[in-house]
Amino acid sequence: MTDDIAVEVIAAERLELVPLEVAHAEEMAGVLGDPALHVFTGGEPESPEELRARYARWEAGAPEPGTTWCNWVLRERDGGRLVGTVQATVTGAGAEVAWVVGTAWQGRGYAGEAARALVGWLRPRVRTVVAHVHPGHAASAAVARSAGLVPTGEVHDGEVRWESPAG
Repeated sequence: MTDDIAVEVIAAERLELVPLEVAHAEEMAGVLGDPALHVFTGGEPESPEELRARYARWEAGAPEPGTTWCNWVLRERDGGRLVGTVQATVTGAGAEVAWVVGTAWQGRGYAGEAARALVGWLRPRVRTVVAHVHPGHAASAAVARSAGLVPTGEVHDGEVRWESPAG
């Protein structure tokens, strides 16, 4: 089923989800540069060089057969600025999704809008959509709920598994 997945531009109300490219690294280093973005996920902000290397690996694709990495930057439609990313790792009939919006753009509903657009794009392509959310991250739980995911009560590596209902 992953052979049918090809990353493309996804239009949302105020955002465009644009396929991620190495060329986005410089601007994204600024967007993702706040250490507060790493409170729940760990790590620290990456330099433009580190992001270029990461984005090059992502562009090359997943090394595991049957796995497709899908990555987008979030671009504001009115100003053209990049504000965050969304991603989906597709394996078989399922996709695991994640999102991040830069601190300067949080509180505007961008993460929810992007997650809804991503899940809507994935739904005809996969049977299950999953996200893992830290139990203390209320904003990310709200994004998952907004995208139609529900908590399963299952915890993996300290994060709650959220899943699209069957149907």
